[in-house]
Amino acid sequence: MTPVPQGGAIAFRRDGAELDVLLVRAKQDARVWIFPKGHIEAGEDAAAAAVRELSEEAGVTGDVVGPVGAPLEFESGRERVSVQYFLVEARGEVSETDGREKAWVPIAEALRRIPFEDTRRLLIEAQRRLAG
Repeated sequence: MTPVPQGGAIAFRRDGAELDVLLVRAKQDARVWIFPKGHIEAGEDAAAAAVRELSEEAGVTGDVVGPVGAPLEFESGRERVSVQYFLVEARGEVSETDGREKAWVPIAEALRRIPFEDTRRLLIEAQRRLAG
């Protein structure tokens, strides 16, 4: 079965020397922290879907910096998905979301909270790009 393509956002913001990334609680299991992601809608590419999902799930707007890593394939609910993640610089934030808890945390904290090794590897790659 061909995986369903999705876009995901590794959103970041700088506060002086401090760099934080955004995590949201997973819809299927609220104990799990993930990056916002979702299906690509008609007329969108993966980057546009990532920015839209970031807005819908976390109330955050931002600018795409570029893709991070190769797409990740995994089971999400009852379907296999292929998610291309993008580094997104946060530009604004509103309180309106789809009701999920969200958290801006330093990268070291995000690496502790994210339970998936492949997602942690993407975050490490994003961190290298932001430091470079």
